[in-house]
Amino acid sequence: MLVLLLGLVVLLLDQLTKQAIRSAFIYGESRPVIDGLFNLVYVRNPGAAWGILGGQGIVLILISVVVLVLLVIYRRSFLQEQFAHRILLGLMIGGIVGNLVDRIRFGWVTDFLDFHVGAHHWPSFNIADSAICIAVGLYIITNLFEKKRGAGSGEQEDA
Repeated sequence: MLVLLLGLVVLLLDQLTKQAIRSAFIYGESRPVIDGLFNLVYVRNPGAAWGILGGQGIVLILISVVVLVLLVIYRRSFLQEQFAHRILLGLMIGGIVGNLVDRIRFGWVTDFLDFHVGAHHWPSFNIADSAICIAVGLYIITNLFEKKRGAGSGEQEDA
């Protein structure tokens, strides 16, 4: 239940923020929030992360659907029944569905969060992208801690 609720919250936040940007901004417009660090922009990304596979909307839709199905079917083989893994599954599902909705509706994904420091600029992203990245990071961190904990208990058993 937590997974579905969190996925739904991510999806709703993602879609509401994207709609707010599409309503309040002209395509390509940028408004500084924190000068020299953070802008809100209205960008249309026809590809995946960093524009990869731009213009391959059908391929990206199919990849999203396949990943969603595989996540649901095989979640028990790579996720444990711990709170953090339920959270990351909800984030992942909400993020994937959030961008999938845009791809189906428009043929592109609305991005609007724009960070930069001096000449260094991170590609624009959205709430769905953030949820997916947080989920992947949480998965890596929880698995690293689990391996360290497993290695630590194995050493104690040998002593």
